[in-house]
Amino acid sequence: MSALAPAAAHYTAADFSEETWWLSLIKAVFIIVFLILNVLLALWVERRGLGRMQTRPGPNVAGPLGLFQAFADAVKLLFKEDMWTRRAERFLYFLAPAIAAFAAFSVFAVIPMGPNVSLFGHSSPLQLADMPVATLYILAIASLGLYGIVLGGWSTRSTLPLYGAVRSSAQVISYELAMGLSLVSVFLMSGTMSTSQIVAAQGQYWWVFTLFPAFVIYCVSATGEVNRLPFDLPEAEGELVAGHMTEYSSMKFGWYYLSEYVNMLNVSAVATTMFLGGWHAPWPLSQVEFLASGWMGMVWFFLKMWFFMFLLIWTRATLLRFRYDQFMALGWKWLMPIALAWLVMVALVRGLTQFVTVSAPVLYGSVAVVFLIALVVIWVTDPGEEPAHDPADEEYTGFADGFPVPPLPGQSPVASPRAGRAAAAAAGGTSPASPHEEGSDE
Repeated sequence: MSALAPAAAHYTAADFSEETWWLSLIKAVFIIVFLILNVLLALWVERRGLGRMQTRPGPNVAGPLGLFQAFADAVKLLFKEDMWTRRAERFLYFLAPAIAAFAAFSVFAVIPMGPNVSLFGHSSPLQLADMPVATLYILAIASLGLYGIVLGGWSTRSTLPLYGAVRSSAQVISYELAMGLSLVSVFLMSGTMSTSQIVAAQGQYWWVFTLFPAFVIYCVSATGEVNRLPFDLPEAEGELVAGHMTEYSSMKFGWYYLSEYVNMLNVSAVATTMFLGGWHAPWPLSQVEFLASGWMGMVWFFLKMWFFMFLLIWTRATLLRFRYDQFMALGWKWLMPIALAWLVMVALVRGLTQFVTVSAPVLYGSVAVVFLIALVVIWVTDPGEEPAHDPADEEYTGFADGFPVPPLPGQSPVASPRAGRAAAAAAGGTSPASPHEEGSDE
């Protein structure tokens, strides 16, 4: 459960004192290549994983085990015909996918992927940059990516993309609040918002164990933030065709597609940094010097990030899409109050630790258990909504509030006048007259 270090030096914050401009340039290029390669890997893992979970082979023709399928799709998007609607706002139409991609690639700039190592004779951390408010930078960039979706839906001057853009804006606002509140408890425990210092603060214990309710809230909120099943309402195929991406083709669609998977990597990396100890090796491997320092930190970071990626893929294969009212009720009626209540409890316990000598993990673990028990009691004792009225008890007239509506389950449809005339004519042994014949004076 703990990540005890063999030496305290392994858990210091990033040191940029020997950083040079060309080292930063190399790191920036590496991050872009790293993300693109991981997207290709994610496409293959998701397709093969979903295939296994749904008892089907998945891609298995393009290359060995279908490894080249993602490359084939990328080539297809590059050479596909580029088109757009005549009424589109041309500048914003082209700018929107660029904003989405730029925001997606910018988050990894402050993610610590490893400790200080020797790079071309310089001691440099495996991190592009850090700042005292690095986590706020992540939340700000995530909010900026929303403009790419909203402008993409609005600039097409089309109905379904606009619906998808509006849905996405409401979704991101709702779930970003809960996600931010879940991270505040991490700030309180770590005493900082610097990503490298948050990782350093988890040298003894990972926050996923002491702040488990916050981790669960983050997982749910992050899934809604990246528009993944069961929360992919902005691009619901059965309702909006493809949401804000409906009128996009070729590489403009490819940029949206790429940014979605990069955002999956982003939320996975943030979860790793904030709750899973970052690049720290898990116990008892953290007791081995070789496995807990140097370049091995990047290996542990990669494995933890892909653990969270697998959870996102597994969720997509398991759960069905929510209705929009259920989705918003989950965010505002459950996640937000629970996140606020947990934040207050963490703040109170954080204050008590200044006067009580109880071990912090034991104290926060006890609070988490009490908090989860309270949630279960509230859920069990909640009376819920009143049972809906049985539609079969109401007489179906064909109209509701002045609008024609189809019959609900249990209701019998109203017989048409023509069917009534046909039944009467059959009983009288005559042929039914048409409406024109009935109204004729001849």
